[in-house]
Amino acid sequence: MANLGTEIVNTVNKLQDVFTSIGSTGSAIDLPQICVLGSQSSGKSSVLENIVGRDFLPRGTGIVTRRPLVLQLIHRPAGGNQANGIEKSGDKAANADEWGEFLHLPGQKLYDFHKIRDEIVRDTEAKTGKNAGISPQPINLRIFSPNVLTLTLVDLPGLTKVPVGDQPKDIERQIRDMLLKYISKPSCIILAVTAANTDLANSDGLKMAREVDPEGTRTIGVLTKVDLMDKGTNVVDILAGRIIPLRLGYVPVVNRGQHDIESNKPIQQALDAEREFFENHSSYSNKAQFCGTPFLSRKLNMILMHHIRATLPDIKSRISTNLQKYNAELQSLGGSMGDNSANVVLSTITEFCGEFRTVIDGNTNDLSVNELSGGARISFVFHELFNNGIKTIDPFDQVKDGDIRTILYNSSGSTPSLFVATSAFEVITKQQIKRLEEPSVKCCQLVYDELIRILGHLLSKVAAFKRFPMLRERFNAVVVNFFKSSMNPTVKLVTDMVSMQACYINTTHPDFIGGHRAFSLVTDKMNGAKAPPPAVDPKQQRQQAINNNKDLDVEIKRDDGFFGSFFSRTGPQSKKKGAAAMEAPPPNIRPQAALSERETMETEVIKTLIHSYFNVVKREMIDMVPKAVMLTLVNHSKENLQRELLQELYKPEILDELMKESEHVVSRRKECVGMIQALNKAEEIVAGVGA
Repeated sequence: MANLGTEIVNTVNKLQDVFTSIGSTGSAIDLPQICVLGSQSSGKSSVLENIVGRDFLPRGTGIVTRRPLVLQLIHRPAGGNQANGIEKSGDKAANADEWGEFLHLPGQKLYDFHKIRDEIVRDTEAKTGKNAGISPQPINLRIFSPNVLTLTLVDLPGLTKVPVGDQPKDIERQIRDMLLKYISKPSCIILAVTAANTDLANSDGLKMAREVDPEGTRTIGVLTKVDLMDKGTNVVDILAGRIIPLRLGYVPVVNRGQHDIESNKPIQQALDAEREFFENHSSYSNKAQFCGTPFLSRKLNMILMHHIRATLPDIKSRISTNLQKYNAELQSLGGSMGDNSANVVLSTITEFCGEFRTVIDGNTNDLSVNELSGGARISFVFHELFNNGIKTIDPFDQVKDGDIRTILYNSSGSTPSLFVATSAFEVITKQQIKRLEEPSVKCCQLVYDELIRILGHLLSKVAAFKRFPMLRERFNAVVVNFFKSSMNPTVKLVTDMVSMQACYINTTHPDFIGGHRAFSLVTDKMNGAKAPPPAVDPKQQRQQAINNNKDLDVEIKRDDGFFGSFFSRTGPQSKKKGAAAMEAPPPNIRPQAALSERETMETEVIKTLIHSYFNVVKREMIDMVPKAVMLTLVNHSKENLQRELLQELYKPEILDELMKESEHVVSRRKECVGMIQALNKAEEIVAGVGA
């Protein structure tokens, strides 16, 4: 069972090395690991050194751990190494059965653990500088020893509150973000280290662990400095889960103090002192086998082994899924070698034009459920925006009744009209028809904008444009120019349609109301608006007739004439009796009075005719303008765009320029190749391991 557990942990170690070697910290596959979490003064480093049995971690004040340290402990029997390469420079710490290997120093075995510490410091400063900055890039250290259990731990920077010295002002946020990135993963076991001589409720490590693991199902607590607690106090209640319960429980340990570290007290002596402390302490003697560093190592080994066994099937599945994903992306980038032949231009033109037609026609499988797109937006322009825009044009919002009266008089010329003047109707109708040109041209522009929108969508969708920025740029220029050139005949056709409507007024149109019917409707309307005459006595009626005749004589004498509403008859008469009441006309002759009954009737007839005919024209424009735009702009583009692209882009003299890949694509292809190699290697590693 132990060998199987070691094999499983070693499998994950190999996977970790594979992904780290290509610069990935597990972004593709979240591997099971134990992350050590705690404040700077909690004793994290001492716990790790006790587990390893060696002094190898940097010491000092402030932030000592400034990069995550992935510590892979590998148990191997003693006596299996010939100690080749050990530097015997008077260093008694060297041991032929124990050594360390850094992933960034392939092939080098470091038997001197002081040199391991120096290399951690050197590589940290190489990535972060000598100040107090931190880096999320991990250091991978593998330690082989007969004195360790196979285990993988990640030592994370200690939590801090206030920047000290030359630490960045946002150092607390930087560290917190880094720690959350690690411990938030469900595959992570959290080792929360807390000093036992402080209030457990104030433990920074436990607080952060509970943020991502509120039920405490994947958090194990380590209580350090148990020997420094006040006399008469202990951690029994904490171990029993009566304070802050954790599913994986707590383990109390006793580490070396600062004096022991400064005096280079051997860790083995410290472990012996730890064992004696728990065996002889009244509160812990009956449960000493569940206390101390050796028990912590065994517990962590068992937890990690079971955790890996539980997640191994999922790891295999994710490796397979990611392999498919990266293979597909690599193909979209032109394969591992990067196909940049002229055929790419041909296939891109074909793909683009096919997608363009599909988006216009609405036959795509990528249909949005949240908003209109492609051809549906063009339909919206036609049947909502243009339709409503034309319908809302009122022919009388700019022409008032008084204006119509003036046009009526002007259209009659020198001979006053006995009936409604047809020319007045035509003049006003043509003026209003011209107003349809602006929304019709606007409709063309809106459809053009939608075609540009579709172009932008396809430029971001077709894979080749991500690889070849010059091809994308030239493609965009050619298509935009093609749309612009198609706009000229489209706008001309639409404006000609408006001119056609304005140049000839077809009063025989079957939908036009006609003059006789208009006159009848207006007459009925005006008569209906008058009050019925009151009933009169026959004697009174005869007297009224006599009076009317007298009034008629008076009316004839003071008739205002045909242009009566253009002059004011009020005011004193300055002319002498018998003198000719005639003077030169004023420079500007404008209406001075309200419309007479005759003028009102004529105006209403004209308005009825205009309204009827204008509606006929609006209906025809609503029907014909979309057809014109579709013919000369949309369908023209669908049918001729591919030919235009071939003529402009498939030229030998510019193919080399078009086929230059972006630096991002070259870099991303390299990353994909590396990731695929790593995933293939990972697949081989896990293939022979049972779930």
